[in-house]
Amino acid sequence: MASSSAANLEDVPSVDLMTELLRRMKCASKPDKRLILIIVWLAGPPGSGKGTQSPIIKDEYCLCHLATGDMLRAAVAAKTPLGIKAKEAMDKGELVSDDLVVGIIDEAMKKPSCQKGFILDGFPRTEVQAQKLDEMLEKQGKKVDKVLNFAIDDAVLEERITGRWIHPSSGRTYHTKFAPPKVPGVDDVTGEPLIQRKDDTAAVLKSRLEAFHKQTEPVIDYYSKKGIVAQLHAEKPPQEVTSEVQKALSA
Repeated sequence: MASSSAANLEDVPSVDLMTELLRRMKCASKPDKRLILIIVWLAGPPGSGKGTQSPIIKDEYCLCHLATGDMLRAAVAAKTPLGIKAKEAMDKGELVSDDLVVGIIDEAMKKPSCQKGFILDGFPRTEVQAQKLDEMLEKQGKKVDKVLNFAIDDAVLEERITGRWIHPSSGRTYHTKFAPPKVPGVDDVTGEPLIQRKDDTAAVLKSRLEAFHKQTEPVIDYYSKKGIVAQLHAEKPPQEVTSEVQKALSA
């Protein structure tokens, strides 16, 4: 068994080994945290949603970032027992069960990078999922420490989202109000036309917001009763949101 492990390590690039070693040294003195990052996942305002804050929290507190969609795809690709069950459900056009998703989270938590805790992204989205997550953590003698609720008014969110335009080939993003192109509708560098993503239209946003309010607000209420929800003001500049996050996590 030892020779097999050594052979496996020989295949790992030295830079990756050093990176992991440095990460473990840095994280050895960090306190344990288990976080659920509840965000209006359909799109936080530019520069203050999960795309900005999540990596900062992850690095500062040595947490792993568990995005349930990514974990499901990885489990299916790796053909783990849970991944095989998930694929069977998806092939039938069914939703992957909450128990399966919780099981995949349970497996992912055992990784060395998750020893100090984790940020959950995209789960739980319903109160039932939150209850199942709590049950799983309780079996391990753990619990959720903090829920970060990136609160933002629907009208502000609509202004931020529906004003976004992108240059498809480069990925450059613009906003009609906050970061407009020099010439309306065209990329600053190439002069090519900008497009609006299908998800950034008012109709799609309205539908997603309705789903959010209906499904996820009860989750926030569920954790509020436990006294672990921190209300953040997602409309503020990113540095101010980061400061709010730090205050919430040091409380």
